[in-house]
Amino acid sequence: MLDYFGRVQILNESLPLLKQCIGRTIVVKYGGSAMKSQHLKDKVIEDVLYLAKMGIKLVFVHGGGPIINNWLRKINIEPKFDNGVRVTDKETMEMVEMVLAGKVNKNLVKLLNKQNGCAVGLCGQDANLVVASSLFNVQENFVGTVKMVNTNILTVLLDSGYIPIIASVAADENGQVYNINADTFAGAIADALCADKLILLTDTPGIMYDINDPKTLVKHLNLTQAQNLGKDKVISGGMIPKVECCIKALQGNVKSTHIIDGRIEHSLLLEILTVGGIGSMITL
Repeated sequence: MLDYFGRVQILNESLPLLKQCIGRTIVVKYGGSAMKSQHLKDKVIEDVLYLAKMGIKLVFVHGGGPIINNWLRKINIEPKFDNGVRVTDKETMEMVEMVLAGKVNKNLVKLLNKQNGCAVGLCGQDANLVVASSLFNVQENFVGTVKMVNTNILTVLLDSGYIPIIASVAADENGQVYNINADTFAGAIADALCADKLILLTDTPGIMYDINDPKTLVKHLNLTQAQNLGKDKVISGGMIPKVECCIKALQGNVKSTHIIDGRIEHSLLLEILTVGGIGSMITL
């Protein structure tokens, strides 16, 4: 148990950081173990509610890969991936839309509102929030990317005290729906909103020089250092698109980006309200 002096130290550290964030916009991309574990999910929900009630404008973007895989198998479709990207044919796209915009999104809204939150569930199609385009221009592969973001609905919701919960699916100008990588989706939202922070919840401590040694965690990088990570082969696999997402957001209108370990309880509070944070921060 913390002694009184320890509690005072925590308050002295966190209150100035909280004051800096009040009224600012933070976009959180939610996924990984934090989504699969009910216990971790509850902790993320607690963090979101606390930050929102403190006056921070939070936008919550989610994917749901493992849940999509489970539902595909229920209808005898084996999930397929090409270089880490889900192969999304017509049947798969229908399931992705139903699971993300329906089951996953509404469950998150329910959990937040059950705790007296003011969450509103959305996907890219709502109020033309996100206009998509095909990523590969291949017929019958409905993997998309973000072509345009219309922030009007988000501005109205955030200014009215609501928490937008957004599923990473969107349609093009012809109404064709696409599955979009949730990191890419969150980065585009953050850029369009000129967010102060973009935070990606992952299943690793952050960016590490040695993925098997948490002591090699890189706490802070500038944009140039982040751009060299791929060239120097410091990062690989799923970390590459996350870092690329952060770089693109910083080259736009986002002030800082963070890659943190969603497996740690209250990881959002620890990253935002402690001086050292717990993950990797990339800034200009």
